[in-house]
Amino acid sequence: MSESKAMILGCAGKSVSQDEIRFYADERPWGFILFARNIGEPAQIADLVASMRDAVGRPDAPVFIDQEGGRVQRLRPPIAPNYPPAAAIGALYQEDREAGLRAAWLLSRLHAFDLKRFGINADCLPVLDVPVEGASDVIGNRAYGKDPNMVTALGRAAAEGLFAGGVLPVMKHMPGHGRALLDTHHSLPTVDAPIEELRRHDFAPFKELADLPAAMTAHIIFAAIDPAAPATTSGKVVSEIVRGEIGFDGLLISDDTSMKALSGDFPSKAAAILAAGVDIVLHCNGVMEEMAGIASKTLPLTGKSLARAERALSMAHAGDGSDEAEVRAEFSRYFEAVA
Repeated sequence: MSESKAMILGCAGKSVSQDEIRFYADERPWGFILFARNIGEPAQIADLVASMRDAVGRPDAPVFIDQEGGRVQRLRPPIAPNYPPAAAIGALYQEDREAGLRAAWLLSRLHAFDLKRFGINADCLPVLDVPVEGASDVIGNRAYGKDPNMVTALGRAAAEGLFAGGVLPVMKHMPGHGRALLDTHHSLPTVDAPIEELRRHDFAPFKELADLPAAMTAHIIFAAIDPAAPATTSGKVVSEIVRGEIGFDGLLISDDTSMKALSGDFPSKAAAILAAGVDIVLHCNGVMEEMAGIASKTLPLTGKSLARAERALSMAHAGDGSDEAEVRAEFSRYFEAVA
């Protein structure tokens, strides 16, 4: 079988077109990602996931999704309940630490039930960003709170809940998105905080959870480290901060290359991301011309990057045998509105 390329791609609609099937077969993405536009009926979701894997001839190809709770949740009723945002878990933690930790674990365990029934085996969670006053609402209540220690504890519990359900957690957005004053979907933010403050506040949860197997980058310039390039395309941020100070040696995935924070054409974006030392290029919107541009500069997954990818997949095991009805009932004691 041909080597997979170091990229994760989306698709345009609720089924894979013949053009997409041919493209995936030729270009061999390592994995796929789903968005709300791809979600319809239960059987359709399962068929779509299976079709993506069939196109690359790999039944173990990872399929990612952003299923956090709150406003970032791709599976919605009646497919999955509306869940509370991370900030609600954080508020519970502040009232009762053990209840907050348990609720974080339970919510992730429920996400795993919701995702695995369709074959989706990777969730871009936990959000480890620690917002500051005045920051863009692009993170907002997606964060557990403004205390790095609380974010660390709840992020660990959330990751363990996904692992318990056989789903790969992907922490985001490394090395920290909480200070961004602009929405990276539309603009490129610059963070001017001194390195000491970044270490104490922004980097801390990622450093504490550096043993997790996968992370997503931030499309943010950290002026104290590299004033010229966002973390996603900065070799200095990746080598000195992500791999160095934070100590993360897991699979590093770019945030979405179709976001406006990254400049240049798509071949240039892909080349810059890989040159910076990021393992995997992520492209989400399913636009064929853009995906072709990404694929044109994306290399086969080899060496350390391949080893990190294989390790990440190996850590998403079959699940812990929890009873779904019992987990839902326990979670509903914390958040009644979810039922």
